[in-house]
Amino acid sequence: MYELSKKFSGMKPSATREILKVTSQPGMIAFAGGSPAVEAFPTQEVTKLSDEILRENPVSALVYGVSEGYQPLRDTMRDWLKTHESVVTDDDEVMITSGGTQVMDLCARILCDEGDTVICEEPSFVGSLNCFRSHGLKLVGVPIDDDGMNIDALKKAVSENPQAKFIYTIPNFQNPGGTTLSLEKRKAMYEIARENGIVIVEDNPYGKLRVAGEDVPAIKSMDTDGIVVYAGSFSKILAPGIRVAYAVVPKAMAGAFTIAKQVSDVHTGVLNQMIVSRWFDEYDVDAHIESIKGIYRRKLNLMCGCLDKYCSGFITYVRPEGGLFIWARLPDSVDMMQYVKRLLDFKVAVVPGTAFMIDETKECHYIRLNFSTPSDENIEKGVKIMGKVAKEFK
Repeated sequence: MYELSKKFSGMKPSATREILKVTSQPGMIAFAGGSPAVEAFPTQEVTKLSDEILRENPVSALVYGVSEGYQPLRDTMRDWLKTHESVVTDDDEVMITSGGTQVMDLCARILCDEGDTVICEEPSFVGSLNCFRSHGLKLVGVPIDDDGMNIDALKKAVSENPQAKFIYTIPNFQNPGGTTLSLEKRKAMYEIARENGIVIVEDNPYGKLRVAGEDVPAIKSMDTDGIVVYAGSFSKILAPGIRVAYAVVPKAMAGAFTIAKQVSDVHTGVLNQMIVSRWFDEYDVDAHIESIKGIYRRKLNLMCGCLDKYCSGFITYVRPEGGLFIWARLPDSVDMMQYVKRLLDFKVAVVPGTAFMIDETKECHYIRLNFSTPSDENIEKGVKIMGKVAKEFK
């Protein structure tokens, strides 16, 4: 009889992945997903580009690729990130990865040994937390405020864990909290990391989905010491199924990053990289982003309006300025898991907040709601059901 490794024996499947299995049931209203709105996918453009690539030079798309990424895409992203984010300098390399979570995996591989400590926001993205757990890392959580990670708590965490290898943060429209890290806190986080010799892994998959407020400079744009790894993705602005993302890596780390990718997946799919590269060459990507922001602005406003109408006095939330999620708080007197299970009886699926906690046994009164995936009709119908079920818990 085989035994699982110690690292994996205690691992649990992603709660969001498991709940997505339930959402496939007929009639289920899925507030539990994290996928972009399907109407935001540029399907005609992707079909045209795929056809062109496979007709003109199919072999180039079907052979092995370079581990660092398809060079035309790397060059395009270097220029685009310089003008849009100011996160690339001559001391950085742009690397292409198979989805954003791979950046977290590669950082864990090259920066940490088993048993090392990583400081994370709490709550945080369950995919990254499970990635770090799979490497046998110790996770130390720092609570988030309405404007991002609590800096006093971060200082305390660093003081108590001086050997921590990196700080993991989702600065824009945090998943699941929906919060945006303020400029003041970004500067403070960078100084804490610099003074203590800790790397920052800045995960920014939602940054282009701002629907209100003003953009805040990336932490990476402040990086004069080569201590920030910046991760971005095409999952939210193009399509998640292509699994193409990128990392801006200080040159000092780039060699190790490449080796780690070689032993992970060799390279990201060449055809998909070529599709993304040509998409930038042949279409107005900025105009596309503006158009999909209109979709998300409408859906966010609709869900917030429905929560205010049907769940007032029961659910409270901080309205996000972008992204895909609302982090909704239930009254302290309500058993969150019982509420989640009761919603399933009415075919409404939400994610229990415990899924995003470092210690899942800790009491949690939050649920995560996704507004991008469900139709407008189902947003109103589902939130109305949430309000109806809430009356059972008052």
